[in-house]
Amino acid sequence: MKTTAKKRIALTSFGIIIFLLSSAFVQPPRWEYLGLRKVNKSFDRDEIAVTAIEGSFNALKLQVKYRALTMYDMKVHYRNGSVEDIKLRVHIPAGGQSRVIDLRGGNRVITKVVFRYETKADRGKRAEIRLFGRH
Repeated sequence: MKTTAKKRIALTSFGIIIFLLSSAFVQPPRWEYLGLRKVNKSFDRDEIAVTAIEGSFNALKLQVKYRALTMYDMKVHYRNGSVEDIKLRVHIPAGGQSRVIDLRGGNRVITKVVFRYETKADRGKRAEIRLFGRH
C-alpha cells in the first residue's frame, strides 16, 4: 500500500514537472506592427503594403488614433495570389482597436491589406489606422 502511494506521488510530481517545463518553452503570440495609413475624412478605400520579410501571420488587428471610424471590410492579399475578404462592419472609437481577426489557413504571408471605411468630416487631425499582425 505504501509503495502504491509513493508511485502515485512520484508520477504526479513527474507529470507536473513535465507540464511546467513544456509550458516554459511555449512562447506567447507576438504582435508585430505592419504599418499605418492616415485616412481621408469620408467614405474611402486605402491599403497598407506588407513585405514578405515580415514573415507569416495567423491574425490581424487594427488600432485607430485621433478620430473614430467605421470599418466596413478589409481584403487581405496573400503571397500565393489568394485574397480573403473579411467583413467587419464595426465602429472603432478614437484610441480604440478592433477585435482579433483570425486569418483562414493558419500562418500566411501577407502582401497587402485593403480597407473600406468611413470617417466623419471635421476639423483637426485625420484618423490613423495602424495594422498589427500576430505571428
